Amino acid sequence: MNITINELYDLSHTAAADYLRKFTYPWEALRGISDFIVELGKSLPDDEYDNPFENVWIHKTANVYPTAYIGSPCIIGAETEVRHCAFIRGSALVGKNCVVGNSVELKNVIIFDNVQTPHYNYVGDSILGYKSHMGAGSVTSNVKSDKTNVVIKGDEKIETGIKKIGAMLGDFVEVGCNSVLNPGTVIGRNTNIYPTSCVRGVIPADSIFKNDGTVIAKK
Repeated sequence: MNITINELYDLSHTAAADYLRKFTYPWEALRGISDFIVELGKSLPDDEYDNPFENVWIHKTANVYPTAYIGSPCIIGAETEVRHCAFIRGSALVGKNCVVGNSVELKNVIIFDNVQTPHYNYVGDSILGYKSHMGAGSVTSNVKSDKTNVVIKGDEKIETGIKKIGAMLGDFVEVGCNSVLNPGTVIGRNTNIYPTSCVRGVIPADSIFKNDGTVIAKK
């Protein structure tokens, strides 16, 4: 079902590699992101990272606009741009060369290197793989309407025991504008999501998800 950490991600592109190796499935890592960031932050070199607030570390080459809000705990990687009015609520590990755009909200996330969330995105309780991209207005929905625990629905149903799970995006995933990724969505590597799609369940790697729900293999 291409839903394990090893199937979804190249761990050489995140500072969370050792942490993620402790788990089989990516959503298992969500509960410990905050504590992990605090411990990792304490080990970061002072000559490379600023520490403007308690448990907030920002690489000296990152560009954080003055109107952005950076909540604790948080790490912002090298060459990353956090644009005007971005709202990083906390528990966010943002990798190198990323874009966190205007009015984007992040909460309890691991963002791999070279990820773009550039325009009006909400990303919560999610993990975004290397060079994945969230089109303008696309969001992760992380809580079911009935507030019950999230179930991962692929070839088989996996009971997570977790109430809040957003989306797990593999490396090189492209999410089209104004799409909604429902709680527990897992998207395999190199997959494209059409604009205005409503996505749920497990979407295979190397595929195209059309906005009528059709999934086809890439040629």
